[in-house]
Amino acid sequence: MINERIQKLRNLMKEKGIDAYYIPTSDFHNSEYVSDYFKARAYMSGFKGSAGFLLITQKEACLWTDARYFIIAANAIKGSEFKLMKMNEPGVPTLDEYIKMNLNENDTLGFDGRVVTATQFKHFKESFKLNFKCDEDLVGMIWEDRPALSDKKAFFMEEQYSGKKTSEKLEDIRKVMKEHHADVHVVSTLDDLAWIFNMRGDDVHSCPVVLSYGVIFMDKAALFIDEKKCDEGMKKNFEECHVELYPYNDVYEYLKKLDKNHRVMVNEAVINSYLLECIPCEIVNVPNPSTMMKAIKNKVEIENTKWAHIMDGVAVTKFMIWLKDEIKKREISELEVSEKLLSFREEWADLIEPSFDTIAGYGPNGASMHYTATKDSYAMCRAKDFLLVDSGGTYKQGTTDITRTFMLGETCEAFKEDYTTVLRSHIALAKAKFLYGCSGPSLDGICREPFWERGMDFKHGTGHGVGHVLNVHEGPNNFYWNPSRGLCVFEEGMITTDEPGYYVEGSHGIRIENELLCVKDIKNEYGQFMRFESLTLCPYDLDPVLKNMLTNSERLWLNNYHREVFEKLSPYMNSYELEKLKEYTREI
Repeated sequence: MINERIQKLRNLMKEKGIDAYYIPTSDFHNSEYVSDYFKARAYMSGFKGSAGFLLITQKEACLWTDARYFIIAANAIKGSEFKLMKMNEPGVPTLDEYIKMNLNENDTLGFDGRVVTATQFKHFKESFKLNFKCDEDLVGMIWEDRPALSDKKAFFMEEQYSGKKTSEKLEDIRKVMKEHHADVHVVSTLDDLAWIFNMRGDDVHSCPVVLSYGVIFMDKAALFIDEKKCDEGMKKNFEECHVELYPYNDVYEYLKKLDKNHRVMVNEAVINSYLLECIPCEIVNVPNPSTMMKAIKNKVEIENTKWAHIMDGVAVTKFMIWLKDEIKKREISELEVSEKLLSFREEWADLIEPSFDTIAGYGPNGASMHYTATKDSYAMCRAKDFLLVDSGGTYKQGTTDITRTFMLGETCEAFKEDYTTVLRSHIALAKAKFLYGCSGPSLDGICREPFWERGMDFKHGTGHGVGHVLNVHEGPNNFYWNPSRGLCVFEEGMITTDEPGYYVEGSHGIRIENELLCVKDIKNEYGQFMRFESLTLCPYDLDPVLKNMLTNSERLWLNNYHREVFEKLSPYMNSYELEKLKEYTREI
């Protein structure tokens, strides 16, 4: 079936005079996760991971993805014509290198300009002496029974949860517009729009956003959205803030009619190339101010998020108790693991949805960093070795992301050494104190030191920002040693995950993850010091910990953390669960 689709696309390419067709993962809004309508890359290749892109020529079909998905992608394209291009691996060409080797001058590169950012298109034009055809969605032309755009209802995010009115957010954005001498700001990223206009929805699986575009003027705003989705709270808010509503797809024609005397502020790194070309005005290319604003959580968001982590911690701890007890009696499928964990989260009425599809990988499956069990492919967990569970919930109060690796029974000493190394790495970042001004690359090495001591490493970022009742992956804050991911300074109020891991293909995977809140520490003659406060509240599995590998400082941090977990979760446990919680948070 995949090869048939490739051939149909090639036939259409030939008809349109296109020599190579580029298919990214994105939607019209440069989203990391997309709704079913936009899953063109998955439709063409069978690979459903969140990261990757395709390039199809008349001779070859190639899939590029990163180390998180090497195993999953290889399985997905097995039996098809697709070649797996393992990004950042020796001898594997980048997209640019491949294009230079396989396309001739004046060949035509095609893509749907609505799913390629303005920056990406600019890079193509500057890097290659090619012709470009980017005004048609060729995959859409061959896609039979393509899913429709979402029509699910949205809802107003009340101030008791958001902590700030839309009018205040618009005022802050307009101040930045003035600084750049701009009188119009075009916003296309869905999480920015959800945050600015205090709206949440269900248009993207596990991301509570609404398909929309925004155009902000100095005295009003235009929002392009399916009005049928909006509840009364949203409509009242829009009216009070002078927000005019237009149909979702009208944004392109609306922008074409802007007065040419306007000076328009956009972020070319995220706005789609076709949308940018519709703007007939002078462009000011700067990051969306709302991106940094929403990354720095206000007091109301922080307090709500802390309550979300109590709810989530109770759910995951109850799951841990169930798992440790049940595995002694019988084998448990990875699918049942995910279902049972969700059932504990659903005991809280404030749960909206999981913040992403649960990763439950037993044994070798834990080595696939973004593994997902399916009805057709899953493992049975036995009372032996490790089960890695990465999961999260979106509650009315906040978004959670937590990973715990559980020892289900007897395991070897080498596995315990790996587990303890991951735990030491996790603790190193959690207890770090640093001067204000540090960014991800400054701090990532602190986390990786226990790995590097043993000549080990892991091929993913150490942590990502987390949205507030929004996307579980949010920028610009992150932990990664390579500055290519950005040099965002850690500010008070930012929430970032701490998630080192270790993966041995065909054997086992280990990851431990908490969310960290950046807070101020002491200020002295050397400057303002910062530190992290752990928001996630759930025991680590102490059974595989090799105590002799821990330093006194690491033991102290671990014991203090478990003391806090017990204090905050114990009021929500029955007598049996309380005894188990005491055992799981025992001092070492």
